[in-house]
Amino acid sequence: MNVLVKIYSWESPRLCASEIRLKAGDRVVVNCEHFNEMGVVEADGKENCPKEKEQILRLATTRDKEAYAAKEIEKEEALDFCKSELKKLGLAMKAIDARISLDGKQIIFIFTSDGRVDFRELVKNLSLKFKKVIRMQQIGSRDEARKLGDCGVCGRAMCCIKAKNNIPSITTDMARVQQIAHRGTERISGACGRLMCCLAYEAQSYREMLVGMPEAYSAISTVEGEGTVIEINAITQEIKVKLKSGKYLTMKKDQIK
Repeated sequence: MNVLVKIYSWESPRLCASEIRLKAGDRVVVNCEHFNEMGVVEADGKENCPKEKEQILRLATTRDKEAYAAKEIEKEEALDFCKSELKKLGLAMKAIDARISLDGKQIIFIFTSDGRVDFRELVKNLSLKFKKVIRMQQIGSRDEARKLGDCGVCGRAMCCIKAKNNIPSITTDMARVQQIAHRGTERISGACGRLMCCLAYEAQSYREMLVGMPEAYSAISTVEGEGTVIEINAITQEIKVKLKSGKYLTMKKDQIK
């Protein structure tokens, strides 16, 4: 899998020395946290340089591209061997991906696990097999979904794939303020098993629309007497009230006393 590189405009301090002009689709060599990898520029732009560990070193040469293609084949073999070792050792881990440095000296195996795992024996076996520096990187279920890719219940690409790292922390409050928390965890969870990222898109708008609206099941006074709020519609700015007499009344927000 290609390293997805956020745009670095050529005026960026990190690129000023070489004055490289980048455009969408360019293959570049990226200095990642542990080693150099191949990356693909996703879009053109004049954004400020993001505060990330990756740094674009240069446009990829033909030699870089050939090395990357060879490492992609080697990566699949390494991943298959890692999966077989996990099964043999009975480790509660799931191997998701592998990344091999362009110089071929290091491999990072990316995995998921519900808890801490002692994988020292696994690393030893992998080192003996591949004669390279082995690193293990644990990721969460949302990162796993982003790597594997899929469609959401809406039929479009999952939010975590399209929005990359711009999605805020998703909380149950976002579901509550949009009045869909009652649907149950399964209906508001994504393919990763976590709360759907799209809950973040309209949460703030709902918070603003609910300003001045009473809480559900709170007691309020109406022109026809006391009652209990049983339903709130933030979009239409209406509430449904059950009066003590048993009658149901629908009111606009500006009619609330």
